[in-house]
Amino acid sequence: MLLNRCAVAALTLVVTVAVAGCSDDPDAPAAAPSATQPVKATAKGTFVPVASAPADAKALLYEPSAVQGSPSADLTLISGKGRTMESLVVTGFDPKRRYGAHLHAEPCGKDPSAAGPHFQHHPDPKASRSPSTDPSYANPHNEAWLDFTTDASGRGEATAEQDWELTPDHRPNSLVIHADPTSTSPGSAGTAGSRVACLTITY
Repeated sequence: MLLNRCAVAALTLVVTVAVAGCSDDPDAPAAAPSATQPVKATAKGTFVPVASAPADAKALLYEPSAVQGSPSADLTLISGKGRTMESLVVTGFDPKRRYGAHLHAEPCGKDPSAAGPHFQHHPDPKASRSPSTDPSYANPHNEAWLDFTTDASGRGEATAEQDWELTPDHRPNSLVIHADPTSTSPGSAGTAGSRVACLTITY
């Protein structure tokens, strides 16, 4: 039976892919994928006052005076194809108020400082022992800022996108909500007042 040129090309492609994934050596390493798999992470919870929170709590509230009712947050993070995108929705915060929010390097803890500094794609080399406040590094392109303004019911939302991709060895581990909007001034860039609440990210 004669095959047309398209059929021959398709058959050749199938055979080539199959051979590339095979090896007579059982100890040979598997072929690396042609592209990295997208990373998707979620963090969702109702914030619990730190004084009464269980040891394994993932959503901690440090400043009850900065919220109302039962505050909660829902974060989605997707990273792949050279991009990283975040989406945040919060409820139960003070109405008609601006808050700062950033992805941080470490998981939450009962001490507000446990979440560490902001996650930075390119870490500030001069800030290894203190938070980075250099706008060359502390900015929404090198970090992930999700500042939001609540409506009359205390609900707020924010989205952000960066032109870099997360890796298993370099990715944020928490979202921290701050009492004030984020500053962009030299010497205070990235600061946003005290830490109101923290949400640990799971992968």
